[in-house]
Amino acid sequence: MTRKNAFSSLAMIEPGIGRADIGEHWLQGRSVFGGLQAVLGVRAVRSLLSEALPLRTLQTTFIAPLPGGEVRVEARLLRAGKSTVHAEARLFDGDQVVCLVVAVFGAGRPSTIAIAPPSAVAAKPPEQSAELPYIAGITPAFLQMFRMRWADGVFPFCGGSRASTQIWVELRDADVIDESAVIALADSIPSPALSLLRRPSPASSLTWTLEFLRAHVDSPAAPWLMDASVTAAGEGYGAQTATLFDQHGQAVALSRQSVVIFG
Repeated sequence: MTRKNAFSSLAMIEPGIGRADIGEHWLQGRSVFGGLQAVLGVRAVRSLLSEALPLRTLQTTFIAPLPGGEVRVEARLLRAGKSTVHAEARLFDGDQVVCLVVAVFGAGRPSTIAIAPPSAVAAKPPEQSAELPYIAGITPAFLQMFRMRWADGVFPFCGGSRASTQIWVELRDADVIDESAVIALADSIPSPALSLLRRPSPASSLTWTLEFLRAHVDSPAAPWLMDASVTAAGEGYGAQTATLFDQHGQAVALSRQSVVIFG
């Protein structure tokens, strides 16, 4: 991966404590792209684990804008049981906590219950989907790190009739899709609510929960599909859900976000 990707920029000073230098190309408005903040938190937590347990659930609260530059990350274990480990990480801008990440890791266990999630049904293949270009000063800076193509729904601020989208997403500098890439891809798309607006208006995630449906992810980089919809919205807040599917149409993660919409 190139320097721009920044996933490997977290330097651990000691287990659980690290620093990262984040450039302006990762900004999303006034703050660092939320998916990258979550990635840094999970990586800091993993420095405390004695074994590579699968990540099962990731809960992230975005407390304040993170302007970029030098970021401090501090992680700690909350509880280590026989099968699961709960841990948290906090990202700091100076002395201010700006992001709180709670990660739950769990070993597999025998079970008679096995329910496969539905496969993806994309409205259009990637090569027939409209791409949102990166335009300096207009689109968010972090978009230059991704490629997004709309298989269904409309671009943000185009006055669409429904708050749902299907978007093919890729990390431009990634050779493989691993745990960090899944976290980033799952948080990359704009809220489908923005497609209803007719003029640019800011939006920001308050909380985000990501549930992994697969114990291990390590596949070649390819377009993955985010199928997202707004469940409810009012008084400037929206609740949205999404599923991230791999290049074979298999569900990999479920996402739920609480979003502030200023339009």
